[in-house]
Amino acid sequence: MGYANMAQRGKGIHLRQFARTFIVGDQTTNDRIVFVSVDAAMMGHNVKRGVIERLAATYGPDLYRMDNVIISGTHTHSAPGGFLSYLMYDMSILGFVKDSYVALVEGIVESIDAAHKNMRYGRIFIDEVDVEDANINRSPIAYENNPQSEREKYGHNTDKKLVQLRFENLDKKVLGAFNWFAVHPVSMNNTNRLVSSDNVGYASILLEKEKNGRETLVGDGDFVGAFASSNLGDVSPNIMGPKCEKTGNSCDILTSKCPKGEGPCFASGPGKDMMESTKIIGSRIYEAASKLLNSKKGREILGPLQSMHQTIDMASARGFFNNSVTNKVDEYQGCLPAMGYSFAAGTTDGPGLFTFDQGTTTDNPLWNLMRDFLAEPTEEDIQCHSPKPILLMTGKATFPYDWTPRIVPTQVVRLGNVVLAAFPGELTTMSGRRMREHIKNTVKSETGDDVEVIIAGLSNLYTSYVATPEEYEIQRYEAASTLYGKHTLTIYLKQFEDITRAMCRNEQLPAGPEQPNLSDKQISLNPPVLYDGHAAGKDYGDVLVEPLLTYEKGDEVYVRFISGNPRNKVIRNGSYFTVEQKQQDGSWKVKYTDADWDTRFVWKRTNTIMGWSEISFFWNIADDAEEGTYRIQHFGWYQYILGGKYRYSGTSREFIVE
Repeated sequence: MGYANMAQRGKGIHLRQFARTFIVGDQTTNDRIVFVSVDAAMMGHNVKRGVIERLAATYGPDLYRMDNVIISGTHTHSAPGGFLSYLMYDMSILGFVKDSYVALVEGIVESIDAAHKNMRYGRIFIDEVDVEDANINRSPIAYENNPQSEREKYGHNTDKKLVQLRFENLDKKVLGAFNWFAVHPVSMNNTNRLVSSDNVGYASILLEKEKNGRETLVGDGDFVGAFASSNLGDVSPNIMGPKCEKTGNSCDILTSKCPKGEGPCFASGPGKDMMESTKIIGSRIYEAASKLLNSKKGREILGPLQSMHQTIDMASARGFFNNSVTNKVDEYQGCLPAMGYSFAAGTTDGPGLFTFDQGTTTDNPLWNLMRDFLAEPTEEDIQCHSPKPILLMTGKATFPYDWTPRIVPTQVVRLGNVVLAAFPGELTTMSGRRMREHIKNTVKSETGDDVEVIIAGLSNLYTSYVATPEEYEIQRYEAASTLYGKHTLTIYLKQFEDITRAMCRNEQLPAGPEQPNLSDKQISLNPPVLYDGHAAGKDYGDVLVEPLLTYEKGDEVYVRFISGNPRNKVIRNGSYFTVEQKQQDGSWKVKYTDADWDTRFVWKRTNTIMGWSEISFFWNIADDAEEGTYRIQHFGWYQYILGGKYRYSGTSREFIVE
């Protein structure tokens, strides 16, 4: 989910998805704040609703609620989709995927349960550090259209600061660290077919390994280290910049096109391939967070716990914009959702289809004809979205159900002198800066307190991008994907000001319009697994390619098994593979799983009619791997042709690492 590329079908696992949770509670008032960072592209309202319903069944309706729980996606583009319930976002996934939805809901609930059971008396500190050479702005020409006086307040056209909350118990033992840094997790490009948490997921693994010990398996251990999303809308990890594929020349800065014969335009990371780029960017983010964490400095977070949540109808909501050209404050209303032409062009991180260009501000009669067949905009709609030419009038597309959301949740929570703004989409760099400043000033005017504002991006619901009104004029991808018109940010600023002000005053606000429940309307074109099979004389788990007898550090172990389809059973809190080391007493100890950076597996259907398939397992032996005797075990389930699913396992022969 993320590149909207229908050819990008999953084939295995590189890095597993995890949900990482912190809970802060005030024992005197029983107020609580919950933040969950999930290795997913974004978050859907139906997922959060499912989580809240399950928490209410366990803890009652008053402890964990819509207003005090934030669920934020890291925005990895290499994790399964099919859980967002709006058609446009699930279209490239061929609709709803129950396995994805259930895994997310149950995994997030388990994460919150674990945090609930492990709460300790403690202290929280906030600190920040600059991360160098980890992000660039992928739409610099749009950023440059923001007022010069505003741009001069900042040293870069992306946010370089990593903000960290450090959690300690009363003995000063660090329990966890949650980090926010603005970067798209798209180091793994759209040719990738393996589930991966990308650069920020790798940073989490490194930080947790550092604090929990090298021997601790990924996902285990007491320390929790998260890298959550912020205002990453126009921010790329592909720091080598966009180039023409065949010549290496620079692409056109507005359209991201290359001259004829020079191939497509795409940006690349600092490594020789996407795996190395992911490792480099993830390592740089981790190293900055580790340095910050180990310094044990920062400002202690003290004060009240508060939360506020309200839904709004973005098409009828209004906001006020200070026009720097006319020096007037004008009021604007939102538009029905629509996507522009440049949306179809994609980005330099993942180019789109057909011949669409970024920066397009004129329409095409042929594309308009096709657009109108799906949902025709009125002249009022066209003027409302101007200068964006409408390619998809998603706000009027309701077959077979709503294409994009119109009712949107907004939420702020306060942890003493820190405010988390849960934003339901992707703010660009300058949009995020305006949002932080606006909330900060609102709190200051109400309470006199100087607070730190953190943008928690891609939270609770996904509504695409939010560019500034000035960036909107340029109609790069981010602007064309700004759903509710030129003044989408203007409306959000007003709304977040309102809920922040009400929170500071301890006022109650109306809940707002109810978000639609589209659960019973979901469709899926994903075919189920009908049956598995294997050749005569063989069985599931049989080894087709055994490992070599001896390996050295730096080598790659390769093993291939007869398998069932991995979709037969979602193995959560487990592994499809284990790398096991033989102990002195003859027992075996698990050293690596399919969640480790150094492992991956790839599934392949070898005979569709007979239902035969194979799984290939790879282990790159790192320099810090222990010498000794090893084996590979594979675990899976097969679908019997007459019904029923059955577990199987397979074990490779022993081999030596020396």
